[in-house]
Amino acid sequence: MNRNPVEALLRPAVELWSAFVAGTAAVIALVAPWALMMTPAVAWVAAAVLGGFALVRGWQGWKVLHYQRNLRRLREYRLGADRIPVSRRKLFLGLGFAWTQKHTQRLRDTIRPEVQHYIRPGRLYRWARSREVAWENTPGLSWIATLLGIRAWWNPLAPLPPVGGKPALHGVEPDEAPVYMDLGERVGHTLVLGTTRVGKTRLAEILITQDIRRGDVVIVFDPKGDADLLRRMYAECKRAGREQQFYMFHLGHPDISARYNAIGSFNRITEVATRVTNPLPDQGNSAAFKEFGWRFTNIIAQALVALGRRPDYQQIVRHITHIEQLFIDYCNHWLPGVAPEDWGHEVARREEQINERNLPFAMKGRSRRLVALVQYLKDNALFDPIADGLRSAVEYDKTYFDKIVASLLPLLEKLTTGQSAELISPDYFDLDDPRPIFDWMQVIRQQCVVYVGLDALSDMTVATAVGNSMFADLVSVAGQLYKFGTEHGLPSDDQAPPRMPTVSLHGDEFNELIGDEFIPLLNKAGGSGFQVTAYTQTWSDVEARIGSKPKAGQVAGNFNTLIMLRVKEFATAEMLTEQLPQVEINALMQVSGTNDSADPGSEQHFTSRNEDRISVSEVPLLTPADLVTLPKGQAFALIEGGQLFKIRMPLPDHRRDPQMPASLQHIANDMARHYSTGDHWWVHEPVPRTQVSGTPDAAPHTSSTPPASHSGALPTDEGERG
Repeated sequence: MNRNPVEALLRPAVELWSAFVAGTAAVIALVAPWALMMTPAVAWVAAAVLGGFALVRGWQGWKVLHYQRNLRRLREYRLGADRIPVSRRKLFLGLGFAWTQKHTQRLRDTIRPEVQHYIRPGRLYRWARSREVAWENTPGLSWIATLLGIRAWWNPLAPLPPVGGKPALHGVEPDEAPVYMDLGERVGHTLVLGTTRVGKTRLAEILITQDIRRGDVVIVFDPKGDADLLRRMYAECKRAGREQQFYMFHLGHPDISARYNAIGSFNRITEVATRVTNPLPDQGNSAAFKEFGWRFTNIIAQALVALGRRPDYQQIVRHITHIEQLFIDYCNHWLPGVAPEDWGHEVARREEQINERNLPFAMKGRSRRLVALVQYLKDNALFDPIADGLRSAVEYDKTYFDKIVASLLPLLEKLTTGQSAELISPDYFDLDDPRPIFDWMQVIRQQCVVYVGLDALSDMTVATAVGNSMFADLVSVAGQLYKFGTEHGLPSDDQAPPRMPTVSLHGDEFNELIGDEFIPLLNKAGGSGFQVTAYTQTWSDVEARIGSKPKAGQVAGNFNTLIMLRVKEFATAEMLTEQLPQVEINALMQVSGTNDSADPGSEQHFTSRNEDRISVSEVPLLTPADLVTLPKGQAFALIEGGQLFKIRMPLPDHRRDPQMPASLQHIANDMARHYSTGDHWWVHEPVPRTQVSGTPDAAPHTSSTPPASHSGALPTDEGERG
């Protein structure tokens, strides 16, 4: 059939008639050869030939019926978590097929009006659906309505799965097979697009499950805080024996969340001020206030590091509102090394001689100690970049200073108010707090799995600020990995080349996470082993978030793999369709006509003709309208250098999963047994180093307790890293 220019699959299965006739003749030849006037030997040969012909024609007829049924409905596709295939070389996406010109031709054939009865469910199906509603509350008939609505093998009128869309998009290819993507392509990053509630998070579960079981470092950012995704991640960690490597950071559940200092780790001290002030607006007059805020935050961060203190949000906001004490502490730390031995007595003498009426207006109301220190530094010409910056801050008029940092203080107040402040500004010296503290370098070295729930529905500003700070920290870590590998600051062979980890980063609701911090993670972090998978509804969301269409195009250019579920915006659908070629399809046109005879003496008065013509036209391989009608859980994937695949993803089957936790509290109780508290961190033995297949040497948790850095005893790397 496929050798013909037109397949003509949407027609009656006429092959079954010839199969029936040939089969009947074969039976007659075997049972009563005399009826066909055949000898027994000839009858056996004839029966074999007729039987073979009947089988061939029957198979051809069954394929036509199977194809037509496949266009109307698809079987539900569920897959238990323990049955998801995991490979060291391939990434499983679902069941599907490579989309070619043949499937475009078949899809175009389904829109012809004369074949709609092959596409749409039959009358009995429509009757059953109407009876479900009509008899739902009718006494004596409601149980029939219930039976009609059950999807089971014994119900021939079972309703279609609640996935909507156009089943023919996947039904045009009855012979589907597992679709895999080469893992080497993931370093080029993956973009998943799909409108709300069509399966993005479920696809994320499939990909994250494989990453966890493969042994990658897995980091998942979830702005809304999907409880099912969190439970699934923890279940997969237990299944893979990695539950002691699991961290949950959740702003919506501070009581059970791990802690993370968003500005406590850095390669350059200026990163602290950048992360703190990045959420501030920078358009128009706001740009100047943002720059002022950056300068004073940078001064404070430098002073804290010089004093041996790790910066955090609470210290930043404390010293921005009361910078005098920080200036005094820094002078007490710095002056003994550069000033004469009697500098303390000189400063004390100046304190006693201060007359506030003679002070400059900006210094009135300041402490005598601060004024004396400022005068001493000026009179003795003592200069230091940090001291000069602090002095310039304290010499501003207090009212003026409050105005120029007015845009920064509301943001810091949001970040340091409530229980969430304990998560992003952890107290490293509180040995009674059992919640662990992590940083990204520690996570990567120990091959951990981290879930980050930002609770954006409750407070978008805090979620954005924390998320962007985490991304900026990850970019900093990626730069360190690119230069030194995972062994930087650890005893190792200096001659060995840097080892790169495999870090699978998944960003759900990508449009809420994207910012200036995320872009370097896409276009520069691939060489450090980072492979990003981003999920969002429409590309316009990303453009609106960035505020620049060319900049959004720059971001889109960093995604080499595109997976598109159902979308409602044509501009988003065109991101896929415009990358596809044009193909030729055949159209069957029926032509009929008559001609009168011009010879009055001829016995032939007219001639008629009927013919079928095949015309060829060029159409897109796929149109935006096709993507708008995709059923839930189905997608088109442009992978491995522009190869288009049509896939459908398995629904997660949690019904028989013994590893799935019942609730978040169950996860909290389980993690509490694995987390180490800070009261005996010094007695932990060194963690043995093991080789994880497909990833560099790392130091995963032992079976008893995590390493000391959980409790706050965080080692400091070489250089400027805090």
